[in-house]
Amino acid sequence: MNPEQIWQAAQEELRFQLSKPSYETWLKNASLVGREKNDFKIGVPTKLAKDWLEDRYSAMIKETLSAIVSGDVSVAFEVVPGQPESLSRRSAIAVAEESPPEEEEPVLAEASQLNPKFQFQHFVVGNNSRFAHAACRAVAETPAKAYNPLFLYGGVGLGKTHLMHAIGHAVLEKHHRRRVAYVTSEKFMNEMISSIQEGRMVDFRTRYRTVDVLLVDDIQFLAGKDRTQEEFFHTFNSLHELNRQIVISSDRPPKEIPTLE
Repeated sequence: MNPEQIWQAAQEELRFQLSKPSYETWLKNASLVGREKNDFKIGVPTKLAKDWLEDRYSAMIKETLSAIVSGDVSVAFEVVPGQPESLSRRSAIAVAEESPPEEEEPVLAEASQLNPKFQFQHFVVGNNSRFAHAACRAVAETPAKAYNPLFLYGGVGLGKTHLMHAIGHAVLEKHHRRRVAYVTSEKFMNEMISSIQEGRMVDFRTRYRTVDVLLVDDIQFLAGKDRTQEEFFHTFNSLHELNRQIVISSDRPPKEIPTLE
């Protein structure tokens, strides 16, 4: 592979590892401006992009390039004058300079797959669920601040699903424009398989990697399902990079799900 083909392959891989907004903002318009053996020099349009890639994505880019060339690599970034800046990056800067946008329609709980019966006011707090209830309340009050990610562990029928739905309802009630998605891990896997078969993986990734709060129930179901685990891992990382709230539940403690990283 010539240097340009190597960088193109790296970008394709990085596009699937990152959320769409992150990729289009920081990497879409990056280019390979030099290579000497396994030393790669990446050109970017602004100093902000250079600093961001060095701080946030340098290790990921090195790992991706190393896998492609089957050897250790070094990566350096430099600002290339005249290189086009991504539209999403320009838009992000413009938004900060403009007046606040008009109010959008509130996100409906139905669109988030939330059960209207599962709300905090309907949850009976017991001695064994007091801490879990308090943690979920804290997450709902300030998403991505108190506990992120939040892992709910408990046996069947102890209220994990109820608390997850309650978080979603409370977030939507307080933050009308936040995007919340509740999904069981089995449904996540089935949707992923259907998306692969129908060539809709971009839509699938966009749906789950652009939410503000992701609630994933029964994560133990993914144990041993390597392809689904990998997809969820990238989704998790994309959201965590963007400081979005993630809540996961399981009827088994993490140490009993050895194949789930």
